[in-house]
Amino acid sequence: MIQAPEHIRSINPYVPGKPIEELERELGITGSTKLASNENPVGSSPLAMKALRKGIFGLNRYPDGSCFYLRSALSERLNVNGSDLIFGNGSNEIIELAVRTFLSPGDEVIMAQPSFVVYSMVVQAANGKSVVVPLREWRHDLDAMALRITDKTKIIFTANPNNPTATINTKEEMDSFMKKVPEDVLVIVDEAYYEYVRSADYADSMEYFRQGRNILLLRTFSKIYGLAGLRIGYGIARAEIITEMNKVRQPFNVNTLAQMAAAAALNDHAHVERSKRINERGMKYLYRELKALKIHFVPSEANFIYVPLKDDAALQIYNDLLKEGVIVRPMGPRAIRITVGLPGENKRLIEALRKVPGNLG
Repeated sequence: MIQAPEHIRSINPYVPGKPIEELERELGITGSTKLASNENPVGSSPLAMKALRKGIFGLNRYPDGSCFYLRSALSERLNVNGSDLIFGNGSNEIIELAVRTFLSPGDEVIMAQPSFVVYSMVVQAANGKSVVVPLREWRHDLDAMALRITDKTKIIFTANPNNPTATINTKEEMDSFMKKVPEDVLVIVDEAYYEYVRSADYADSMEYFRQGRNILLLRTFSKIYGLAGLRIGYGIARAEIITEMNKVRQPFNVNTLAQMAAAAALNDHAHVERSKRINERGMKYLYRELKALKIHFVPSEANFIYVPLKDDAALQIYNDLLKEGVIVRPMGPRAIRITVGLPGENKRLIEALRKVPGNLG
């Protein structure tokens, strides 16, 4: 019998949010609401949808492996060289590419806990060691993370805003942190939700890139642009870093339709602004209603809300809400994560929460 190495066998697979169709099949209900995966409830960019209708006629051809038109559009938008960009099947793939490129077995990668679970999974798959630093006040403890740097450290992951807590680190905190990072360590800043941030103190990671630091910024079209189903994200780093990552990237990793839709969505400013407005209104409504229910939550800088619990009730609350046709995301035994939806979806969530027995306070 063929057997995978122990570091592969012991990986806990990523479990995505339950699809609406699966819930309705299981429980025999209709009209469910999914608030589990931080998707944009407004939908996809209309300009992207228009581009998709045109793009279906060339699907007999392989994709453009260089993502030329999207690369050109982003290069102009961000004022960076095209050689400073890399594209992936979602920003998830770029996480994996970075780890495969720069990590050797036994090397260390520093990350926060809780944060995006894919970081530790990819590190384990590469036979590396995850050095986990607990959050402080629900935010990355950058001082503590800096103290964990050793000569074995090759990568540091930060998520800003963090997933699942929707918190940010400030410019002052990031400035101090970056001064402590050695030149031979790659800092990966996951900014999947940066378009939603409202705080004026938010760190501008592009500043460190322009300083020539060893930093890789991750962004995506899955969230505010509403293209999660097409799986396309991008990374920004010095050309020398991107060149090495391209050596392990598959040649046609981003499909044709994803490239066309992303390039169109990039110019759909009206869709982005509408998505921000609806998210902010929904956030205010949920803040008010959660407070009225005496449910503690962490203030958010993204499009979701983190609800810590007093005891191990997350799975029970998740299942109770499923029966009401509302899908949220349990984050371990003592927290749930709620995506901000459209007004009717948010109202349905609150009505469902009123029926859930205790353990939410």
